[in-house]
Order: sequence, then C-alpha cells, then structure tokens
Amino acid sequence: MFIDEATITVKGGDGGDGIVAWRREKYVPKGGPAGGDGGQGGSVILVADPNVNTLVEFRYKRQFAARDGEHGGTSNKSGRSAPDLLIPVPVGTLIIRDGSPYADLGEPGKRVPIAKGGRGGLGNQHFATARRQAPHYSEKGEPGEEHEIALELRLLADVGIVGVPNAGKSTLLSVISAAKPKIADYPFTTLEPQLGVVRLDEETSFVAVDVPGLVEGAHEGAGLGDRFLRHVQRTRVLIHLIDGMDTPEQARTERAMIESELRESGLIDKPRIVVISKMDLPQARETFAALRQEIPGLMAISSATSEGVRELMYAAWRVIQETPAPRFALEESPRIDLTPSEPFHVERDGGVFVVSGPRVERLASMTDFDNDEALGRFERALDKLGVERRLRDLGIAAGDTVRIGDAEFEYS
Repeated sequence: MFIDEATITVKGGDGGDGIVAWRREKYVPKGGPAGGDGGQGGSVILVADPNVNTLVEFRYKRQFAARDGEHGGTSNKSGRSAPDLLIPVPVGTLIIRDGSPYADLGEPGKRVPIAKGGRGGLGNQHFATARRQAPHYSEKGEPGEEHEIALELRLLADVGIVGVPNAGKSTLLSVISAAKPKIADYPFTTLEPQLGVVRLDEETSFVAVDVPGLVEGAHEGAGLGDRFLRHVQRTRVLIHLIDGMDTPEQARTERAMIESELRESGLIDKPRIVVISKMDLPQARETFAALRQEIPGLMAISSATSEGVRELMYAAWRVIQETPAPRFALEESPRIDLTPSEPFHVERDGGVFVVSGPRVERLASMTDFDNDEALGRFERALDKLGVERRLRDLGIAAGDTVRIGDAEFEYS
C-alpha cells in the first residue's frame, strides 16, 4: 500500500528531577548538600532512510515519545540521560509544522531534530551559598517539547511524466526502464506513482516518475492526480504526453487543461517537453503534423516501436543538466533569545493573570511549588525578571490567580 501522507505527534522526553540529598560519611563533619542532577530527556529525531519507501508505518502508530531522563542520585551523582528516539522516514519526506514547510529530508541519512528533550533539573548541591548552606530544594526536570507535525512524501525523481488518462505514460515508463506498471486499455490503470531508472549508458542515468492521469479540476480533488502531483515537485523536467489518438482539436484542449492544472499546482514554471504519443497510429501522425508548427520543440514517439524514444530521453537529460534541483522554502527554526528586553508577556483573562514567555514558563515547569524554599526562589526570580512589577501595574491583589504555563497559584 502506497501511503504518502501522515500526521503524527512527537514528544521529547522530560528531563530527570534533581534531588535533595546530603553527604553523610563517617568522620566527615558538615557533609553538606549532595543532591545529583537529573539526566537529559531524549530528543525525537527524524532520519531519512533509503530502506523505507512509504509512510505506511504511521498509519496505525501516530504518537512517538522519547524516554525521560533519570532522576539524580545521592553523592552528587547525575541521572542517566535518555537516548534519542530515531524515527526512519522515506528519503524525500517534507516535514510540515504550523502549516509551513519546516524541514526537507531530501538526502539519505539526513537527520532533523523535531522535538527536543528537556534539560535535567539541578540537585540541591547547586543552590548552596555562604548564607544558605543547607538548601532543602532542587529543580524538577524540564518538560520535553511536543509537536503535531505532518509528513508528506515527495518522491525523488528527475523527470515527471504527466498527461491525461491513457495517454501512454505507463507504457513509456515500462519501455525506458525496468519498471512494471499496470497497463490496460481503460482509464486510471495507474493508481499510485511509479518510479523507474532510465539508463542512457553505463555512466548516465536518471529517475523518472509516472503519476496517475490528470483530469480537469485535479488540483481541487478531481480524479487521482491531485494526490500525486506533489511527487513531480522535485523533478527538473516534465514530459507532457498528448494522446496520439486525439484529433488536433482534442489535443489542443487537452494541452490547455494540463497546463491549467500545472499552473494551479505551482508547477507551470518547470521545463516541459511536449510529446505526441502512439506514433505507430495514423491519427497520431496527423495530429503531430497539425501541431508541430504551433508547439515549439514538439516531439513524437511510439512506445510500441521505440520510434523517437531514445531522442526524447536524451532531450530530457540535456534539460536535467541545465536545470538546478528545486528546493522548498523552509521555515527557519525558532530561536529563543536568552537576554531579550521583554522576556515575558502579561495579560488579564477575566480574574486570572496569565504570564507567558519561554523563560518564565520554563522556570515554572521546573519549580516544585510544594516546597516553600523552591517557591521562594521562584518568587525572587520573577521579581528579578520584572514580572512582579508588571503584575502590580495591572492591578493584581492578594488572592488573585496567576497562571504561568501549566502552573496556577494564588498571588500573595
């Protein structure tokens, strides 16, 4: 089964908690704090694997989570960091996040971290000072990132063969390569993209893809072609086959329709070679003679007799050599500025004061609110960041609710 779309949820592992512990050794007075740090949570990484051909593995399993880091230990021992979770996907997979292309796994072995694991919390050993020599608090582990992403497979091919149903696309692919697509005398015999390697000589080859036939309105979902047009987006040249059994007027209409669908799909700017197929039939020769003056560079082939096929392949190869590989416009990975002038935002939502911002939300997620000393450290950090002042400016009063990330507490 050829599956070329999937939506999955990925979550990085949470960091392990730091712990509160004390050094207790015989004959060693004033041992002091010795709580170890938590380990780093595992990250989720997508890997372009040439041994994977479709996204069928994601049809039933849609949630992936890396392991959490282990908690810290006594005697300043750090917890074990969790291994990264590697998810193999086909080469040519495009990652969509928040509606925009995020990463392109177009090369074998390429890796893209998609959900970062959380940092391990610090043990109480890190909070000892000259004034506070016995801190009874530690940090919780940072939660790992979580995202819902869409995966779209866009096959790696140099040449795309397009046209209406029964134009001879599958027959051409079977002649120029070792591919064995289904061939029959009824429409839509090709139900999924077919790849074939075309060898011009011992050192020269390229990959061609045949997609299901296009009908009018394919870009809006008509027929089968709308699902598979993405598989010609990576190609450098399109071979547009016109059915040689069409009359000249039918061929003109067909060509205009295919170009309209390519335009609506954003593919009209790709180099195209227009070809009349089935030149072993008298009608095809009449159509070719009528259109050769209208269509610059019009070529003609017969897959049955191999007439013109070799010339077409060399013409496609010349265009491949002259055309750079297409690239997708990717969204830059968001970067968190650790020293911004405004590291947080406060707004009032009814009777709740909502504080947002990467720094304050991370601080809240790593604070143990059941520990009075940890809560005191949290309040001092908010005051230092200016959150306390901003809340007072907005009229907060004792007893009001403050929400930071998933944490809610009463202001006092």
